[in-house]
Amino acid sequence: MWDHGDWAQRDADGFWFLHGRADDALNVAGRKVGPAEVEGALIDHETVTQAAAIGAPDDTTGTAVVTYVVLEDGVDETDALRADLRAQVGEELGKPFRPREVLFVDELPKTQSGKIVRRVVEALYAGEDLGDTSSIENPDALAGIRDAR
Repeated sequence: MWDHGDWAQRDADGFWFLHGRADDALNVAGRKVGPAEVEGALIDHETVTQAAAIGAPDDTTGTAVVTYVVLEDGVDETDALRADLRAQVGEELGKPFRPREVLFVDELPKTQSGKIVRRVVEALYAGEDLGDTSSIENPDALAGIRDAR
């Protein structure tokens, strides 16, 4: 056996099922969800082009979902839209996974291959050291993440 970093399960017949990255799971009130699932629920909304979901400490649930959202051009960043996006995630994934915060940004930090660098987004939210950011292709996005509220 090797540690591949994925959640896996073996059924009674000996078949393995991979459920996704173990280090990406958000444990909200004892229930797990992947950031990609939350992001997918947000992107299903007609106004959202990109999204990043992270976990943040929460006194009630242990972890709360916090999201950063990039909107279609010309869409206004309103509290009503925030509420609508929270509701959409709740409808698709369940109420515990509704984001505590929906923060609007112009862009998300990405690698050259277009992968969102969630660890940096999470570090910025928490006010922690960013670590190595040399793989980020659009470093200007970091200021937008830092300033979003």
